[in-house]
Amino acid sequence: MAHDTTVQTAGHDEHHHESPVVFGFWVYLMTDCIIFGSLFAVFAVLRNQFNGGPTGHELFEFGGLGLETALLLISSITYGFGMIAAHKNQISQVIMWLGVTFLLGLGFVGLEVREFAHLIAEGAGPDRSAFLSAFFTLVSTHGLHVSCGLIWILTLMVQLMGTTEIPERMMNKLTCLSLFWHFLDIVWICVFSYVYLASMI
Repeated sequence: MAHDTTVQTAGHDEHHHESPVVFGFWVYLMTDCIIFGSLFAVFAVLRNQFNGGPTGHELFEFGGLGLETALLLISSITYGFGMIAAHKNQISQVIMWLGVTFLLGLGFVGLEVREFAHLIAEGAGPDRSAFLSAFFTLVSTHGLHVSCGLIWILTLMVQLMGTTEIPERMMNKLTCLSLFWHFLDIVWICVFSYVYLASMI
């Protein structure tokens, strides 16, 4: 009985030792919300400041945006499958789903870089107008976050290789990355709706 109590107490203490990691990451995400909220506010103020340059209606195309959005939203689903596999301790499945998520995210970043290159080649760079400055700042900040997420995914994939089980510490890392990745999906939906769609209407 004493041994069981000791084991339970140790497990209880370990749980409370690890849980602040996820809580702390929630706090970080709140600071990210402030950053993106500020960038959205700046874009709202400058969205009609074209300085004789092209408008969003003239620049943006729905086809490429739809593909970017689909890639990022599907990557959230594949990451969810990876988390399900992690809870079942199916390491090979976790690595596979992380790999699929990485490829989808890489496709999203690639399309975004191609869009930026196309706009700059047409003379619609961030120095063309206040509208474009706000646009490039907001969208590239999101893209930078996705790129950091891709590096994080690769790091976890390497750490999982050769292991036979997923310890609590690794599960916390996967959970934090899950929060981060889904958060970027939510931000992108706001970017897609407010920056792109509203500018095209």
